[in-house]
Amino acid sequence: MNIAVVVVALLMGLMGVAALVRPPVIWAPFGIEPTTPGARSEVRAVYGGFGLAIAAVLVWAELYAAVGVRDGVLLTVAASLFGMAAGRVVSALVEPKALLGWPGFFLVVEAVGGLITCLAR
Repeated sequence: MNIAVVVVALLMGLMGVAALVRPPVIWAPFGIEPTTPGARSEVRAVYGGFGLAIAAVLVWAELYAAVGVRDGVLLTVAASLFGMAAGRVVSALVEPKALLGWPGFFLVVEAVGGLITCLAR
């Protein structure tokens, strides 16, 4: 089992559980509070469900999948992480202060996570 893949899976799983159990924790670093049931549902779906699904597919790929499937899973997860990082870069181009604080930190986490996942192939 590749430790880099396990680390990415753990981080995605942690994000997923946090979003499902305490949706405000996910948006708090960005100064947003999900105050309606619809907003909390969105956090649970996008951050919770997605995070847990990515963690599960990474663990499955490491434990049970044939090499060809594993590579596809890792590439898909890397593309997802790079996509999130790219969205932050675009945001910074439109609003230069967008990467100050937590958003900049998460840009690095997403970019490094994507790179680690790619290299684990």
